[in-house]
Amino acid sequence: MKVERLVGERFRERPSDCVIDSHALMLRGGYMKLVANGIFSQYPPLRRITQKIEQIIREEMDAIDGQEVLFPVVLPSALWEESGRFSSVGSELVRFKDRNQNSLVLGMTHEEAAVQLVREYANSYAKYPFMIYQIQTKFRDEARPRAGLIRVREFTMKDAYSFHTSQEDLEQYYDKCHHAYERIFARVGIPDVVSVASDSGMMGGSISHEFMLLTPVGEDTIAICTECDYRANMEAAESIIINKCDQETEELKLVHTPNIHTIEDVCNFLNTPLEMSCKAVVYQKNLTDEYVIVFIRGDLDVNETKLTNYLGEKIHPAVITDNSGLVAGYIGPYNLKGNFTVLFDKSLQNTKNLSCGANIPEYHYTGLQIERDCGPVEYHDFAKIIEGGICPKCGKPAISISRGIEVGNIFQLGTKYTKSMNMQYLDRNGNPQYPIMGCYGIGVGRLAASVCEAHHDEYGPIWPITIAPWQVHICCLRVDDPETKDFADSLYENLQKEKIEVIYDDRDVRTGVMFSDADLLGVPIRVIVSPRNMKESCCEIVTRDKKINMKVPLSEVIPTLKDLIAKMTEEIEEKAK
Repeated sequence: MKVERLVGERFRERPSDCVIDSHALMLRGGYMKLVANGIFSQYPPLRRITQKIEQIIREEMDAIDGQEVLFPVVLPSALWEESGRFSSVGSELVRFKDRNQNSLVLGMTHEEAAVQLVREYANSYAKYPFMIYQIQTKFRDEARPRAGLIRVREFTMKDAYSFHTSQEDLEQYYDKCHHAYERIFARVGIPDVVSVASDSGMMGGSISHEFMLLTPVGEDTIAICTECDYRANMEAAESIIINKCDQETEELKLVHTPNIHTIEDVCNFLNTPLEMSCKAVVYQKNLTDEYVIVFIRGDLDVNETKLTNYLGEKIHPAVITDNSGLVAGYIGPYNLKGNFTVLFDKSLQNTKNLSCGANIPEYHYTGLQIERDCGPVEYHDFAKIIEGGICPKCGKPAISISRGIEVGNIFQLGTKYTKSMNMQYLDRNGNPQYPIMGCYGIGVGRLAASVCEAHHDEYGPIWPITIAPWQVHICCLRVDDPETKDFADSLYENLQKEKIEVIYDDRDVRTGVMFSDADLLGVPIRVIVSPRNMKESCCEIVTRDKKINMKVPLSEVIPTLKDLIAKMTEEIEEKAK
């Protein structure tokens, strides 16, 4: 491929709407073009990268006995009605009708399609276990697409589904797939990806893990213990609070707090720390608008995912009306009257002498002791884990909060889909049973963008050799010099004969422009052919990461490139073992 024929433009200025570097560099480098909000077309460099990622994924899935299939993008709504997700999933699922008024959906995930494909085939225990996977286009109508390929609406994803006759067998395969994912991420050039426990969300199931590339620009928050191997998404991380209740018990006292509404202002007014307060966080159930009041220690925040999972239904921040029976800014657990769902976070357990709302305009209480003043209550974990918090695994106050990009996920689905869609097999005794499922996903485009985010400088991406669009980039600095041009042309032809992936820039442009475009393409190895080098009977070989810069005799250029490609590939593959 010659640069002058490469479809797509490269330019200097950073687009104003790019919030992360990978988005900006992939637009500037001619990797993709915006079609609509959250929808991109791919130019040749990105297509070559994603094809290589897909091949690595295929190799690792095949190595654990995966069988590649292909599901449709468009699915009948009836399949999603069988599983119950047609009504439970929100507007992210695109629903429409064909000309015959048949109800259809665009596949945003393919659990239903997987069950539909194999439920007649897998009717005997002798067919188990097995795993099927696909690499296919999906569409999810995201409310807020952002950051280029990190959060899009249309995307390519590898999703795999395993089927088992026992939980033990699922767990063994789950671990096998976990290791396969680690190899995939190492082979594409990001071996430092960490696995974290996560919330299963709409996928269902009891156990799930996300694979996170730690980066400040990530949209996910991760709790990491610095003393042990505990890792968890903020949504799933257990919050452990130990309260010391050694002060003398005070009486409940009504205090006038005029024009004070926030918990911070209340504590400042009373001259007490936030952790000595009980605040109310109010939500409403989406289906009924019933109020849900969560009482939590004043210095903590509610984890809405935990709350949603506990309630078993979706919620939204409350709109407190005049006839609701609630006094906004002054809500407290003592003498609270009304038809509300009232919940208490574990952070309030073993506390006393708290301040709280009095359910009276411009009044708060001090001296609250919940069990004494409100009667017996149940405590549950609704809080977000905090920096320096107690690790749920080792018990040490060693939690660190980091940001990350989710590059893959795995789920133990159980029988959620096989039961709802009536997929059964006959066991050894001839009794009908429901298979147990696992699910495993990787977004291909997001993975490419994540690698770019992890490996770039101010000038462009630095692609690992295993997924780079080309292995070698030839820069001919003087096309008007016959000797220089002849050697560059010959090198280009011979590298192609050697099956080395090469892109060749023989444009009549300034050196700065040529190098700038080369940086944006991010090819790992660059060969510079110039009149000055030709006088010395050599070429300059430079790696994109600037670790290698050497002059090589003309006769040794191709052998040197072969050795360098092999060495760079071996270094990456070694990390995947």
